[in-house]
Amino acid sequence: MTSIRLERCAKTFADGTRAVEPLDLEIRGGETVVFLGPSGCGKTTTLRLIAGLEAPDPGGRVLFDDVDVTEVPIERRNVGMVFQSYALFPNMTVEDNIAYGLKVRRAPARARVDDMLTMMHIGELRRRRVDQLSGGQKQRVALARALAVQPRVLLLDEPLTALDAKLRDGLRIEIDGLLRRLGMTAVYVTHDQAEAMSLGDRIVVMSRGRVAQVGRPRDIYFAPANRFVADFVGTMNALKGVARDGHLELPGGRLPWRGARAGEVEILFRPESVTIVDAARAQLTGRVLTSFFLGDRTRVVVEGVGATPLIVETTERREFAPGHAVHLALDTDAMLTLDR
Repeated sequence: MTSIRLERCAKTFADGTRAVEPLDLEIRGGETVVFLGPSGCGKTTTLRLIAGLEAPDPGGRVLFDDVDVTEVPIERRNVGMVFQSYALFPNMTVEDNIAYGLKVRRAPARARVDDMLTMMHIGELRRRRVDQLSGGQKQRVALARALAVQPRVLLLDEPLTALDAKLRDGLRIEIDGLLRRLGMTAVYVTHDQAEAMSLGDRIVVMSRGRVAQVGRPRDIYFAPANRFVADFVGTMNALKGVARDGHLELPGGRLPWRGARAGEVEILFRPESVTIVDAARAQLTGRVLTSFFLGDRTRVVVEGVGATPLIVETTERREFAPGHAVHLALDTDAMLTLDR
C-alpha cells in the first residue's frame, strides 16, 4: 500500500508547451484515484510523471512512501502500467507476455503466471498468440502482465477506451473488484465519467493542466467546486431568473428562494432533481422539445422554462410528444449557485 505525493509537479515540454501547471497532490496507500478530464487537460502527463516516463520541471518532486523517486527511472520504481493500446508483444503467447516482466527481473515465473491466468479468468488462453485474442482478452492479459511483477503502484491509462460499451461495463466491474481485493494503490486516467464515478475512491478533475477539484465521486457530482466541474461531470441544467420576495421568478414559473442574493440569479441542478408532475403541483411549465427512450428511463428535453432547454429524466412509461405541455417540480434543496 504505497502512498504517492506530488510536490509542485509541473511539466513543460521542449517546445514550450506547459502540459501541467504546478501540482500538489497526496494519494493514500491502497487508494484508487482517478484523473478525469477532457483530452489535452494534462491527466496522462501527470500519470507519466508518477510512472517516471516524464521528469517534472525543476523544483517538482515525486515521492513514494515519503521517499523521493524523482530521479529514479521507471524500471526501478516498480510500477505496473496498463495502456489503452495494450502494449503487448504480438509474436508471443499469452503466458509469455505475462511472464515477460518477471523474466526481466530474473524472478520465478511459472507459479506467478499460473496465478495471474486464474485471477483474470484466461487460463484457457495461455498458449494463444496475442494477435488471436479479442480486445477484452487482450486487456485482461495486459492487466495480468502488469500485476504479475507485484508492483507497488498500478497505473492505468484509459485502458477501456478501445472496447465496446457492453464489454467496457463488464471489465469496469472486474477491475473494481480486483483493486478492492488486492488493496493496491492505483491511479486511473479516463475521460469517461461513469468509469471515474464507479472506480475512484477520489476523483481529480483536471482542466487545462490544472486541478479543478479533488473529491469523492459524490462530492464532485453533488457539490462541484466551479462551473467547469459542474458542466463536465454529468448533465447540468441552468436557469436564469430574478430573485425577489422569497421567490425566483422564471419564464416558465416560480420557485421558492432562500438564498441571500437578490436580483438576477443563475441556478444549476441535475436532471434527476426535476420531477414531472400534474398541473396542480407544478412549479414550472414548459413544452416537450424532444424525448429519448433509454429503456430504463426516458430523457425529456423541455423548452420554454428558461433561455436554454432543460434535460429531465423520468421512469414514467408514457410517451412524450413534441409540443405537448409538461409540468415540473424541482427539488429546491438540490439547486446550486456558482460564481465561477
